[in-house]
Amino acid sequence: MEIVMDKITKKQKMLYIKNLRKNGYRKLSKRQKWENYTFVEIIDTDFIFVKDRKKSLYFGADVEDAIIRYNDSDNYSLRNQLYSQIIHPAFDKLAENIINTFKFTYFDYGFEDVKNETVSFLVMNMHKYNPSKGYKAFSYFSVVAKNYLILHNNNNYKKLKSHKNIDSTSVSNQSQFLYDPNKDEMQGFTEELVEYLEVFIPKNFKKQRDLSIAYSILELLKNKDTVENFNKKAIYLLIREMTGYNTSHITKIVNVLKKQYKVLLTEYYTKGSILKDDLHKKFFK
Repeated sequence: MEIVMDKITKKQKMLYIKNLRKNGYRKLSKRQKWENYTFVEIIDTDFIFVKDRKKSLYFGADVEDAIIRYNDSDNYSLRNQLYSQIIHPAFDKLAENIINTFKFTYFDYGFEDVKNETVSFLVMNMHKYNPSKGYKAFSYFSVVAKNYLILHNNNNYKKLKSHKNIDSTSVSNQSQFLYDPNKDEMQGFTEELVEYLEVFIPKNFKKQRDLSIAYSILELLKNKDTVENFNKKAIYLLIREMTGYNTSHITKIVNVLKKQYKVLLTEYYTKGSILKDDLHKKFFK
């Protein structure tokens, strides 16, 4: 039996609905579930208004906690349970989203194979995650996955390009594939720089924000082969994703490390090392 409302009640109802719409509510469709929304106003069975759809976090605090417990545990059974039930589904979804978002086009095998390789790479690097450095697990592993995919995508592109141009490559152009002593020398400097900064950072940065940014820069330096082709803006975006801090804070720490970098590079070319000096020996005690 249909309930017939008087004019006053109907007018009040319409005013209430109008007010709901002004405040961001919208009418729920028959295919949607009101349980999926944070705010719900039920007027009657035909008039249900909702606001703010609940976010479904596939990589939330529970996943980060599982990764930390996995890294801290020696119990094979517990580690297997944590990985299969919590970590793997999150890694799988993370890899899927990044591949779909960035559209990597130079892989010569299927989507599932690329995704599985990415997940495997994340697992191999899971032990490197250190929550004390200040960045969330989601941000950290997002950067790790992107770096892996970008590196391999770029390498595959270079291979494709070299195969196309191999017949027209001159002898002079082939010299670029030979051993580069300057590159090898810079590799030696980078390895010493990483060791130096591992001690320099906690001694010179005391705020958690500054430490987080500095350690994220150090992490990128350790993986410089994956980011050496990135421009300045892309590097800053990576650091922002890892730490959650804005560009002005990042620039402040970058400038401190850049100043130190120039001094150390000069010393490396002058003395052949930045770790042999008596002052540095004292510094590293």
